[in-house]
Amino acid sequence: MNALNVQEYIQTLGLQAKQAAAGMARADAATKNRALTVLAGLLRANVQALATDNARDIERATAAGLPAPMVDRLKLTPKVIETVAQGCEQLAAMPDIIGEIIGMKQQPSGIRVGQMRVPIGVFGMIFESRPNVTIEAASLSIKSGNACILRGGSEAIDSNKALARLVTQALVEAGLPPEAVQLVQTTDREAVGQLIAMPQFVDVIIPRGGKGLIERISREAKVPVIKHLDGNCHVYVDDPSEIGMAVRVADNAKTQKYSPCNAIEGLLVARGAAREFLPLIGAIYAAKGVEMRCDAEAQALLAGVKGANLKAATEQDWYEEYLAPIISIKVVDGIDAAIAHINQYSSHHTDAIITRDHVHAQRFLREVDSASVMVNASPRFADGFEFGLGAEIGISTDKFHARGPVGLEGLTSLKYVVLGQGEIRA
Repeated sequence: MNALNVQEYIQTLGLQAKQAAAGMARADAATKNRALTVLAGLLRANVQALATDNARDIERATAAGLPAPMVDRLKLTPKVIETVAQGCEQLAAMPDIIGEIIGMKQQPSGIRVGQMRVPIGVFGMIFESRPNVTIEAASLSIKSGNACILRGGSEAIDSNKALARLVTQALVEAGLPPEAVQLVQTTDREAVGQLIAMPQFVDVIIPRGGKGLIERISREAKVPVIKHLDGNCHVYVDDPSEIGMAVRVADNAKTQKYSPCNAIEGLLVARGAAREFLPLIGAIYAAKGVEMRCDAEAQALLAGVKGANLKAATEQDWYEEYLAPIISIKVVDGIDAAIAHINQYSSHHTDAIITRDHVHAQRFLREVDSASVMVNASPRFADGFEFGLGAEIGISTDKFHARGPVGLEGLTSLKYVVLGQGEIRA
C-alpha cells in the first residue's frame, strides 16, 4: 500500500468501528456472552490450524534473527490457546457492568444523582509479538460493549489474521456487528501513525510492547493513551521472612519466564536475611544460567556459589529491564531502604515483599508507588487473568483512569445520570 491508500484504509476501519460501537453499546449481556463462548469453542476447535499459521511466523522470526525471548513470545502453543479460551469463558461468566448505576444519592432539590458505567466507544490497540493479545483485546472489547481496531506486530501477522478470522466468525454467529473487532491487515508502519491520529473515530489508544513503541505513541498520539513503558519489577526479602518461601518466590518471579513485563529484574535483600538467603537463591540462579549483577555486599555473599555468573552492578543496572536471564541483586539495610530503592529505580509496575512482619507488610503496601504491590506472592501474578479479570488489555502504570492490569472497568467510562420528577432550579 502507498501512503495515501494506507490513510484511506485506516480511515475506513475507523468509520466502520465507530458505526459498530453503536451496535455494541446496545447489545445485551446474553448476546455478548454468546459471542465469547462461541469464540472459546472456535479456538479449541482450531488448535492445529492455528499452529500452522503460527509456525510461519516463528520460522520467519527465527530466520530474521529475532532474539530467543521475542520468538518465545510469538508461540501459540495449545496451552496458550487454552488459556485465552478460558479467559473468554471467564469473561462470559462475569456480570455485565455496562449500564450499572452507582452512587445514586438524593439531593436537597429533589433530584437523584448517580453515575452510569458505559463503554468508552472505540479503542485502538497497538501491540508487538504476542498473538494471544488479539484474543484478549477482542474478548474484553466484546464484553465491555466497545469496538476496537487491533494492530499487531508484523512478526505475528499470520497468527493474528487467523485469530481475527475466528473473532469475526464468533461475532457474526452471535448476531453482533462483524466490524466490532477489526485487525489492521497491513504491516506498513504508516498504519500506526494514522491510527493514533483519528480522534474523530478512536477514543483511546492502548500500546502494548517495547519501550520505543510506547514512547513513540505517547509522543505522537492525538487521542488519550493508556500505557506502561517498561517492567522493572522487584522482590524484597525482608528481615524477618520465611527463607524457604523467599527462595521459592524469588525463583519463580525471575525464572518461570524471562520475557514478560511482570518477571522481576531486581532482588533486594535485608542485611539480616542476606547471609542465609543469598547462597540458596544464588545456587538456583547459577543452575539455571541466570547472570547476577550485584552490589559489593551481595557479591561477597555469593562468591562461594558453584557456577555462579557474578558481575558488579552499575548504577544503570538498578534501572534496567533485562527481559533475559539477568538479575540485579542488592543488600539493603531494611524496609526503609527497600522502599526508597524501589520508588527511585522501579518502573512502578509490580513489586513484592516477602516478610513475616505485619507492620512491614502494611508499610510496603502503602508506601511503594507501583500499580500492583504484593505481600508473600510472586509478581508473576500481576496479570488480568490471574487477577480474575477474565483477561487484560495491558498493564497501566499511569495514575489516571486505569492503573494495573486493565480489564473490563478500564475499558469503560462513567457518566452522570440525574433522575427527577419535574424539578426545576430556583
